[in-house]
Amino acid sequence: MSDRASPEASDADARRAALARDAELIRRVRAGDSTAFDALVALYMRPAFQMAYRVVGHREDAEDLVQESFLAAYQYLDSFDADRPFGPWLNRIVMNRGANLRRSRTRRQMEPEVESVSTAPSALEESTRSEARELLLRALAMLNERQRMIVTLFDVDGLTSTEIGERLSLAPGTVRWHLHEARRVLRGALSSYFEGDR
Repeated sequence: MSDRASPEASDADARRAALARDAELIRRVRAGDSTAFDALVALYMRPAFQMAYRVVGHREDAEDLVQESFLAAYQYLDSFDADRPFGPWLNRIVMNRGANLRRSRTRRQMEPEVESVSTAPSALEESTRSEARELLLRALAMLNERQRMIVTLFDVDGLTSTEIGERLSLAPGTVRWHLHEARRVLRGALSSYFEGDR
């Protein structure tokens, strides 16, 4: 029998080490050590931004959302159970506040990029691209928030169902079920567009 640990055991060891590290940082924050919270921010800034961007779809809004989410995490850190992973808790804050932000800014449209006359698409190309984009946005809007997030994390970010489950505090099988259901809805919503291309 090999002395080499299995990948699953290595992953479990890494998760335990991260949990212990985060618990120690949280203990230090609660004791008044502000540098410990800076360390938490440094550890989770990138995944929090990726999650925020997927929720709101706009860089500046995502940056604001991350700052607001870390402030909320700091404010409510005393109520956080340090025996649980910090990342999924922070992700739930980002998702909840991001959903609120999106609802409050539904009328805001992202400004189109200005292109020079020589590289501008033809009216037909622009119309087709705009139609496809609108159809996709309408189809995504048919999904609930969780399914929209799972589709984006899986198909755009390339995360596995296990990684998505860790971020969203879901079992991998639940993630796969939501992904299957979301794709079924999207296929139905987009089928008429693609059938028209044949």
